[in-house]
Amino acid sequence: MRLIWTTDLHLDHTAELDRLRWIQSIASQPADGVIITGDISEGDDVIAQLRHLENSLSVPIFFVLGNHDFYHSSIGTTRQRVVHAARESGNLHYLTDTGAIALGNEPLVTLVGEDGWGDASEGNYEDSPIELKDFHLIEDFQRTDSSTWKQQLNRLGAEATARLQVKLESISPAVRQVIIATHVPPFCEACWYEGKTTDENWAPFFVCGQLGKMLLSHTVRHPHQQFTVLCGHTHHGGTAKMSENLIVRTGAASFGFPKIEGTIEASSDGVSLERH
Repeated sequence: MRLIWTTDLHLDHTAELDRLRWIQSIASQPADGVIITGDISEGDDVIAQLRHLENSLSVPIFFVLGNHDFYHSSIGTTRQRVVHAARESGNLHYLTDTGAIALGNEPLVTLVGEDGWGDASEGNYEDSPIELKDFHLIEDFQRTDSSTWKQQLNRLGAEATARLQVKLESISPAVRQVIIATHVPPFCEACWYEGKTTDENWAPFFVCGQLGKMLLSHTVRHPHQQFTVLCGHTHHGGTAKMSENLIVRTGAASFGFPKIEGTIEASSDGVSLERH
């Protein structure tokens, strides 16, 4: 199974020519599918962008949403609209809304996914000077007092963790390779910026710590399965090996200039990534 991985596209801020070049670069690659790890566009535009991708590419598109995908809307409304569009489609697969997916002719290789969220469980939320645009552009935060924001972040992280855990627990013990697509890095060690990992100020918003803790627990209990996490959000690339059977690959991105992050070769023998 050969998959193209891309992340943090921000197609609403991409010139038409750059968008067409990016789509053509994907279409020209021999691949069995595309994985997108979030920030496709914004809430008022993401459906149109997904449909355009579906019409431009002839392979399955597996994706999760990122925080920007909810801008100018609410989380619930955007997810509901994306779920509806994906269920109507033949090639759009919103991984947050699906169970584990066997990849092609490789029944021992499974793909699962979850949006995730910077859940304020890592770092120092209370003393951080960071205030993301999320709080002002996503309706869920706009309509609530700032004193509730940390609680909301915790809840979003907990919900994401619970959904992904159910999917992981459903995977057959016979499966050897599990690919997990998510937007937000699940560990501080995987939250990269300019070759370094996150500090106490940024971690609350750029790490889904509850998801990370669940992954560590799950992988310990399933030592005969290998887990590869693909994520984005930070716009800087890196790799973190969290245990013998858990590796996290974070994708890089340039705002407004989508690109292919890498090509994934997946088989029961292993999952390899060739970064572009």
